[in-house]
Amino acid sequence: MPKFVIERDMPEVGKLPPQQLQAASRKSSSVMQEMGQIHWVQSYVTDDKIYCVYVAPDEDTIRRHAQQSGLPANRISRIRSLVDATTGE
Repeated sequence: MPKFVIERDMPEVGKLPPQQLQAASRKSSSVMQEMGQIHWVQSYVTDDKIYCVYVAPDEDTIRRHAQQSGLPANRISRIRSLVDATTGE
């Protein structure tokens, strides 16, 4: 199944207390469980954005999840390959 990076514009999200991030995580996971066919791999929280990695059949599934979770999905990009420090070895 394809993997995607979701860019979520969320001003000052990096200042949120852990309890608010946990609540958002619980809501997102609950929606995923109801939907099926979508899996959250991990997320990176910066000052004003969250970058999430998901596995899903298509972008529409990710958009439906975002809408039902109450989260923005400002940009969705399909991951075509992975490059890391070992790629050049």
